[in-house]
Amino acid sequence: MRADPADFKLVSPDNLQVVLSLLANEPSQWLPIAGGTDVMVLYSAGKLPNRKLINLWSIPELRQIEVLPDRIRIGATCTYTALRKDEILSREFPLLALAASWTGGIANQNRGTLGGNIANASPAADSLPALLVYEAELTLVSARGERRVPYRTFHVGYKNTALAADELIRDIALPRKFVGYTSHARKVGARKAQAISKVCLAALGHCASGVVRDVRLALGSVAPVPLRLRDTEQLLTGNKIELSLINAARKSVMNEIRPIDDIRSTARYRAAVAANLVAEFLEKLAVGGTNA
Repeated sequence: MRADPADFKLVSPDNLQVVLSLLANEPSQWLPIAGGTDVMVLYSAGKLPNRKLINLWSIPELRQIEVLPDRIRIGATCTYTALRKDEILSREFPLLALAASWTGGIANQNRGTLGGNIANASPAADSLPALLVYEAELTLVSARGERRVPYRTFHVGYKNTALAADELIRDIALPRKFVGYTSHARKVGARKAQAISKVCLAALGHCASGVVRDVRLALGSVAPVPLRLRDTEQLLTGNKIELSLINAARKSVMNEIRPIDDIRSTARYRAAVAANLVAEFLEKLAVGGTNA
């Protein structure tokens, strides 16, 4: 059953404080939206539970990309097109820029936003593994004030986040400390574009004298939440990349993830692909590759 527009109320403030006031006065009643690329799917199917919507599109401070000496701050309603075209992001955070290019088609990239992707909390979202390896920090705001939350702690379960009912994601900060790292990203789906991931990987690594000094691995579509592979990272750090280490990493990956069978793939396939993607990255890291 399709939704009836007459059942819904939409407001479009141009001031963040107005948004926060609405959320404070009626927590859980108002749903903030920006691009609406996920919300409209539920709306069209008649499955959107919220009847009160706040359009964030006209709030300038949520659309900015601010470059600071130690970090880049991305407004929550920055679109994938803006991320993909930003020169500094593309140079210093290529995994995020690449993930932005994977997300839907051009129309979705023009409307879809990074904050919306985070709040939607799909474990298959393309941009979220990149945020994990880049150690993103979220600024959450409400009428009560603001708080900063490490992105790694934001997803607490399937489609469940640390965002309070009266809070909004204001921005996403990325530390500028990964220049010189080898980066690698892969998305495996039913086709090259406009497909939900069966498995996606974001990886960063740094070697010295052939030894892994730092490595960061994150996967999507293999657990209830976007997953950082801490055990596998620990296994790799301080060791030289050889065939025995790559094989051990394969086993570690398969032990850390929790894939399921669903309409897009099987758990067995996802486990095999996830292990292969990590092995592919380690082979690239061993020879000093740098491109995503």
